[in-house]
Amino acid sequence: MSELVETKFFTSSAPFVLRDGSVLPECQIAYETWGQLKADGSNAILLFHALSGSHHAAGKNPHIPGVDSLWQPEMHDGWWEEMIGPGKALDTNEFFIICANYLGGCYGTTGPSSIHPETGRPWGSAFPHISAADQVEAAVLLLDGLGIGKLHAVIGPSVGGLLALTFATRHPDRVERVVSIAAGFKTTVLNRLILFEQILAIENDPNFNGGNYYDAMPPLYGLALARMISHKTFVHLDAIERRARQDIVQDKDTLSWYQVRDQFQSYMLHQGKKFVRRFDANTYLRIIDMWSRFDAVAEGDAQSPCELLGRAAQAGQRWLVFSIDSDFCFYPEEQADLTLHLERAEVSATQITVHSDKGHDSFLLEPHLYSPQLSWLLKS
Repeated sequence: MSELVETKFFTSSAPFVLRDGSVLPECQIAYETWGQLKADGSNAILLFHALSGSHHAAGKNPHIPGVDSLWQPEMHDGWWEEMIGPGKALDTNEFFIICANYLGGCYGTTGPSSIHPETGRPWGSAFPHISAADQVEAAVLLLDGLGIGKLHAVIGPSVGGLLALTFATRHPDRVERVVSIAAGFKTTVLNRLILFEQILAIENDPNFNGGNYYDAMPPLYGLALARMISHKTFVHLDAIERRARQDIVQDKDTLSWYQVRDQFQSYMLHQGKKFVRRFDANTYLRIIDMWSRFDAVAEGDAQSPCELLGRAAQAGQRWLVFSIDSDFCFYPEEQADLTLHLERAEVSATQITVHSDKGHDSFLLEPHLYSPQLSWLLKS
């Protein structure tokens, strides 16, 4: 049985200033930890979660104060349960692991559904845009609050890999090892277009109301469609074919004229409708907007990739880059590009290609393919 864990909350003592000049009068960060922090703080590992994930990476957490109905039963078990714990890749006998919910999130960190202290109403459309640099500075705020100066490692899968890269280059002297899993260096044109389709899906839901929907019906159809657009990049098409049930479920609440024709359409519709029960549309928009605009050089306030990653080389960082050969979300070429930039900057880097038929979600579904190399880096 999984060990029970509780979400903790850190609140900044001063207003949080974002990169674009916007100000959050209050900033609360929801996070969880595993293991024991050494007196000198030298065994801390910061873990960034994926796009629609949460800070709950391991153990069982049936309740988060203030999150209400979004914390669905499928979220109660940690998303990296097989990677975090005694004797596992992120060995809690040796390391202290921290994972925080993103700024703009809907699982306890200040976001669009949070109450604006000056109006007494949810932020909604007034909540600012968030950059990768903002996410990193929020994480630094949390680390400072925990008394952690330098990390043993920073790890990030998927969108979390973009943040691990940004942390390592904005604060190179605060981390020794960096692990990027199925991520990249700069968001591709293809991903920007796919993300734009998702933005349009939400924006054009008649219930979206510019983001001010918290006292009415939320944009469920728009968010479901956005998830369906993204889901086919997270899961390999062969895996979708295996997962899709043979029975076809018609949905008259969603479709008035069209008839669902096959089990694949039925499967995708189910995925979209399931997702809206556990996520907030405004949060989704903030995170995919951050992803769409991601450029490591710009987020690190550098002039070139070599200048940016030269900081990592000077700090003596060691990098491990994972690539998944069946990934349709962050294509393997993106990790090759990241590794090339690291090598040109003379950063110590190792790239591992994982052979999988699971697609982008392999890092969630097949921990055994990542554990040996991850353990090697963390314990060497």
